Amino acid sequence: MNYLKKEDSIQEVSSLNIPDIQQDNFWGMHLIIDMEECDKKLINDRKNIYNFSKKLVKTINMKPFGEPIIEHFATDNPKASGFSLVQLIETSNICAHFAENTNSVYLDIFSCKSFVPEKAIEVSKVFFIPNKINSKILFRGLK
Repeated sequence: MNYLKKEDSIQEVSSLNIPDIQQDNFWGMHLIIDMEECDKKLINDRKNIYNFSKKLVKTINMKPFGEPIIEHFATDNPKASGFSLVQLIETSNICAHFAENTNSVYLDIFSCKSFVPEKAIEVSKVFFIPNKINSKILFRGLK
């Protein structure tokens, strides 16, 4: 078994073997995915973002709490303008911002229920077609 220690709280997703980690060794998982050079049309499409939210929740085996909230923000600030997504899940939340100026997506998935990070990354790639992707996983409340 891989017992995480506090100094291991941030890990590269590719170096992780989730099944080997003791579930009771941490409180929750926080996956951070940054995607660059995404398909501009896809990150500006409310329906695509909605469908992504639904597929992501299902793929990582979470239970949604209500419908996703998807709003377009910061129209007065071209650097920050874009859609934001919030989907509450029974074990916490999924949040994302879609930056139209840079064709980037900044996605956070936080849950006290374990999930497979690679599955979330694969769904994200399908829906937004990034040329670059960077991901990290944070283990919250490590003992």
